[in-house]
Amino acid sequence: MILPDSGHLALVLLLAAAIDIVFGEPPAAVHPVVWIGKLINFLKNAAPRTHRKIYGVAMALCCVFFAALLGYSVLYIAALPGMPGVLGLLLEAYFLKATFAINCLLSPAREIYGHLEANRLEKVREMLPIYVSRNTSKLTRTQMSSAVIESVSENYVDGILSPIFYYALFGGYGLIAAYAFKAISTLDSMVGYKTEPYRELGYFSAKSDDVLNWIPARISVIFILAAALTMALLPKKPGQIFPLNSIKSALEDGMKTPSPNSGYPMAATAGALGIKLEKPDNYILGALYPPTEVKDIKRVSQLIAVASGFSLAAFAAVIQIAGIHLHP
Repeated sequence: MILPDSGHLALVLLLAAAIDIVFGEPPAAVHPVVWIGKLINFLKNAAPRTHRKIYGVAMALCCVFFAALLGYSVLYIAALPGMPGVLGLLLEAYFLKATFAINCLLSPAREIYGHLEANRLEKVREMLPIYVSRNTSKLTRTQMSSAVIESVSENYVDGILSPIFYYALFGGYGLIAAYAFKAISTLDSMVGYKTEPYRELGYFSAKSDDVLNWIPARISVIFILAAALTMALLPKKPGQIFPLNSIKSALEDGMKTPSPNSGYPMAATAGALGIKLEKPDNYILGALYPPTEVKDIKRVSQLIAVASGFSLAAFAAVIQIAGIHLHP
């Protein structure tokens, strides 16, 4: 199999982003990450009652192998003799797009914003558990807004930045790496809980997810800073923006969350927008800022959309530059 060159890889990344923005998520039947999820669900249901931690390791390795095989198969098919170049490009872009989801991340925030604006609080309480792990029954309007903003900023790393990071890092094998990461990420979301019945079963998956997101979570602060600087320069600013405070807040509050990674993008967002983010009885980020308002959901959507654009452009450039130096 001939591996694609840097120009091809960068083009695949940008085309995948275009597919995401224009078309959003593919139907479940043809969504590769749904296939990974179905495998996880099957293995989860088959888990024994004993030796669950060992089984959890085997389950995770099996899912990573399956996902990596998916990525390899796409590269193999795209490189087959006689395969039209455009078709191969589209095939790779489609499968890469499935590993990240800009549209899917921001659409729920817009929907919840609409419900909060209309004061349909019970509807929001029903929706929020899908996106955040907290009891929503007693949340105030402010705390609901905070929960949405925390979810959007945290999932920017896991759902957008990390897959792109691993795609760029591994060059010609980038699609395989992106799928291996996505398997771990999906495992973490399905079994990586600290409560039973997943405490032991999802232990390896949760720890692996922490390790794989460690660097992207910290890089995210740079992209959020760049997005905040851009928004601050707009003629019509979406409220007050504090670019340098994104760095300050990330340094001060980045380690205040139970997760070693989620605090960095959330704290950077809190600083950039000048708002306080709070998970009751767990943490407060940006404690000196005013409480979150419903309008801040629109602002975080803009911030993360711009940060995502910078991420895509930066890693496409990195791929191209690295290719030039490796193959002068």
